[in-house]
Amino acid sequence: MKVAYTGWTWLINHKDNHKWEFEQFLKEVSEIGYEAVENFAFITQPDYFDNNAEEVKGLLDKYGVEMVNLYHHYRDDYETDYSKAVAYVEFMKKIGATHLNLQGNMWRDKPHERPIDKKRIEEYAELSNKIGKLCTENGIKACMHPHANTNLFTEEEIDYFVEITDPNYVYLCLDTAHTVLAGMDPVEAYAKYASRMGYVHLKDVDPGVVDPEWPMSRFLPLGMGTVDFKGVYNSLKDGGYDGVLCVELDRPYICNYKSAAISRAYIKSVLGL
Repeated sequence: MKVAYTGWTWLINHKDNHKWEFEQFLKEVSEIGYEAVENFAFITQPDYFDNNAEEVKGLLDKYGVEMVNLYHHYRDDYETDYSKAVAYVEFMKKIGATHLNLQGNMWRDKPHERPIDKKRIEEYAELSNKIGKLCTENGIKACMHPHANTNLFTEEEIDYFVEITDPNYVYLCLDTAHTVLAGMDPVEAYAKYASRMGYVHLKDVDPGVVDPEWPMSRFLPLGMGTVDFKGVYNSLKDGGYDGVLCVELDRPYICNYKSAAISRAYIKSVLGL
């Protein structure tokens, strides 16, 4: 399996310095020992690289890492969401990316947990099938990421989405921490959805409630919480998964570099990767 790290948390500090921050991200994670990276698709936008795939690819080559994934956030404007996917796919082909993560529109107001909205899931399924077909035709996997504070999060919601999407076009990107927040056992979840697994996010979870106002504040570097990553890894292997394991941490512990280093050391010592 290929070990990757996500870069968006480097690119949110200095509005006029994003290119430097992106290069610093690549420099740091390559030094730590990651062989691949992912980023939110905002790197294509004018404030970042303005769709300059050659410049991005040049930096990736400079530090010897592969960009395996871009991240497409739905905004519930499905025509625009699809047109953005078309542009992202063209950009991804130029830089060699192989996965497009999809995520439902996220809310920040309470209540954080809401009843299943089958109509919204059906809309996401229709759009994801369309984007998934586009991706497949271009050698890319479209992977829906169940995520807290979206309409695709709980086991019930994932089950319905899986049922009504085409397995030839739409895969899943399960996240160990979000499965915990959704009340699932990650080891069992990765085994259950093995046949649809296209990409994997890893992060740990504090067993306590650090900030009840924002559930995702519980996320930690690997090995600092309670997730059974060895069990998750075994579930993936048993299910035939041999893809990317991408570490992500929304709120860095101390700093981005330290968080990435803690998780890389854990993966090497515990998973042997």
